[in-house]
Amino acid sequence: MKIKGLRWWVVGFVALAAVINYIDRQAFGALWPDIAKDLFPDMDADGTKAIYGTISAVFILSYAAGQTIFGKIFDWIGTRIGFALSIGIWSLATMIHAFAKGMLSFSIFRSILGIAEAGNWPGAAKANAEWFPTKERAFAQGIFNSGAAIGGIVAYPIIGLLSAYLSWQAIFVCVGLIGFLWLLPWLYIVKAPPEKHPWLSEEEKKYILSGQKNQDIDQDGNYDEGYNPSTGKLLQHKESWGVILASAAIDPIWWLFIVWIPIYLNEVFGLDVKEIAFSAWVPYVGAMLGAWFGGLLAQNRLSIGWSVNKTRKMVITLGCLIMIPCFFLLKAPESATNAVIVMAVLLFGFQTAIGNVQTLPSDMFSGKIVGTLSGFAGTAAKLAAFGLTALIPIITKGGNYTLAFLVGGALAAIALLAVWLLCPKIEPLKAK
Repeated sequence: MKIKGLRWWVVGFVALAAVINYIDRQAFGALWPDIAKDLFPDMDADGTKAIYGTISAVFILSYAAGQTIFGKIFDWIGTRIGFALSIGIWSLATMIHAFAKGMLSFSIFRSILGIAEAGNWPGAAKANAEWFPTKERAFAQGIFNSGAAIGGIVAYPIIGLLSAYLSWQAIFVCVGLIGFLWLLPWLYIVKAPPEKHPWLSEEEKKYILSGQKNQDIDQDGNYDEGYNPSTGKLLQHKESWGVILASAAIDPIWWLFIVWIPIYLNEVFGLDVKEIAFSAWVPYVGAMLGAWFGGLLAQNRLSIGWSVNKTRKMVITLGCLIMIPCFFLLKAPESATNAVIVMAVLLFGFQTAIGNVQTLPSDMFSGKIVGTLSGFAGTAAKLAAFGLTALIPIITKGGNYTLAFLVGGALAAIALLAVWLLCPKIEPLKAK
């Protein structure tokens, strides 16, 4: 049996995993007003925001560690089992949130969730490197990233609807079950990498492998070779640090919004859980469209003959230039509606850029080391996001988010400079 376009099935499953990932993680923020009332009834808004920020920071710190841990795991055991291990653990971790009684227990459960959920991103980068030729990788990454955006879109209405009928504890159990359902078709369809998959046609296999130029530098037809440095040598390349620094600067922008959108809407505009549920999804529509746009734009430019270097830098620059003015517009929104619309435009720019940043490891190195570099970059990104998340309750006391948005604009500029200065030419690298 041969399945036409099997690579698109693979990226579809990876994108669906990202949808589930975001439903699981967003449940906490969406339900926080109810959780705070239940567990901390005598505490004021700044007090519960500090607890929420601490728990969220613990999650992100664990997520940072999980990026490196699972980056190595995916390189060791492969994409198929790596995803099964990651999503199995995080689904169980989501379910046990129902037993949390306070900050300590929530922090422990969020920590387990963070480590396991982190596997989704180095796993996606590795699947992208394995299953797609260079010219399709940005679009494939865009499809995957749109899964995160779609997860953000559907999570809030789902949680809002469930909250009308179920307790917050029961909701965590329900959303945790979804990941276990995903495992069944994943393990059945994704049997092996493209070189050995029995359902992959010879035509598609040749198309995938012949387009992976960075894995066949010597042009001998052996696509398992290519530049595959040790970890030490990998980190001797300034391009590796360009990827790591760009990720560390741009990724906290995403976390600024996915962690704090519900708290911001509640604190600044007085929205309750149900009102948040039916407005907080709007920015993720912009993110979804940006993920598709950034990927398709890169694919179009490569198809007409642009170099990988020119294409990646143009798309990343465009995304950052969309983001920066939006941060200034968010300093004084007239209403919750205006705020979420500006956020949608901002996250459109973010996703336009980030998909191409995330393809840089596979643009420059062999697939055998892509998971490792993506893991390092992810860890740096989440450490930066941890720092920003821990800082937000301090710099937003009294509901003033101006300084937080100025920091976001500065981070976009730093990411742009990292790509231009540390990655002078994005192309397959060779040993020094």
